Amino acid sequence: MAFVIALLIVLAGLIAVFQLSEGRSEKGKFIVWGIITMIVFAPFLSFLIGVTFGMMARNGWAISMMMFLSPVIFVIGLIILLLGIYKSNEEEHK
Repeated sequence: MAFVIALLIVLAGLIAVFQLSEGRSEKGKFIVWGIITMIVFAPFLSFLIGVTFGMMARNGWAISMMMFLSPVIFVIGLIILLLGIYKSNEEEHK
């Protein structure tokens, strides 16, 4: 059941990020994608990948892969967010 709930949260995050980034500038899209990646995708996607890998490997310690995936995905989201914050608008320079 937890697997289904996590999958639904990730799918809802995907729908939300596409809805929120629609009609925004490239800078705004980077900011929205970075925030959603850090808040939604990092914990729940790492849970989904870790549990799936743990069930396939039939090893409880394989689920500890979540401890490594969550910070990696969070840092990727942070980089995307920082790219959006420090990206200069091309419209400002014209």
